[in-house]
Amino acid sequence: MTIILGDSAQVLKKFKTGSIQLTVTSPPYDDLRTYEGHSTFDLDTIVKELYRVTKTGGVVVWVIADQTVDFDESGTSFIHAQKFKKHGWRLNDTMIYAKKGNNSNTRPNHKRYIQNWEYMFVFCKKRINVFNPIMDHLNKSDGHKYRSHFRRKRDGRQVYQHALRSTAVFSMRSNIWKYDTGYLKLTKDISAYDHPAIFPEALAYDQIRSWSNIGDTVLDPFLGSGTVYKMALKLDRVPIGIEKNPNYIKIAKRRLKRYLNQKKEFGRLL
Repeated sequence: MTIILGDSAQVLKKFKTGSIQLTVTSPPYDDLRTYEGHSTFDLDTIVKELYRVTKTGGVVVWVIADQTVDFDESGTSFIHAQKFKKHGWRLNDTMIYAKKGNNSNTRPNHKRYIQNWEYMFVFCKKRINVFNPIMDHLNKSDGHKYRSHFRRKRDGRQVYQHALRSTAVFSMRSNIWKYDTGYLKLTKDISAYDHPAIFPEALAYDQIRSWSNIGDTVLDPFLGSGTVYKMALKLDRVPIGIEKNPNYIKIAKRRLKRYLNQKKEFGRLL
């Protein structure tokens, strides 16, 4: 397993330039979790080094949200996004990770709506070189030969259009992705819940298959419980994880060892 104990800001300096196709990660932010004293990191250096080690056309998916204190959101998400742009990254897409139902870490109150989503910023180095769109949006009018609709022009006028339409059953999904959250919904792997902040395996799986191909190197500089690493293995990518909390590395290794053993056992059954 290529799992490195250390601070990503320093570890990344040892990586070869242009060696990573995709990074998928969720960094610590604000004061929502203590991470056993490992919550701080050098954002400037990490963003700069990620740009250097990423292939031209490669992608970083940065999953993040904001803490709210006294009805005031921190704005950390926007600060991080601007930091990436400052160091040369292009913001290819601002995606949303929505939690199905009211599964929120923020307590509801009478002054604001329940918060149950996070940003997934998709940054690219120059122009995207890999994009495998997920085609799982069911077309309700599948089989209809024509589509009629109004289109608004730049001057505000609406123009009626009557055009041939695709007869495909499924089309590309939108950039708002919804996932079930909560115990045994983020993952069936019980050991993962020893970590204080995990995101859905399905989220990592979908992002990895969208922006990389089989054999590509996928990095998570905040390894945590190893979700991205596990999904990269499942998709036949080459995973690398960096984590400075040794206890979290133990969690990840237990989880990954169990997955590899199950995969090996399944192979025997075939």
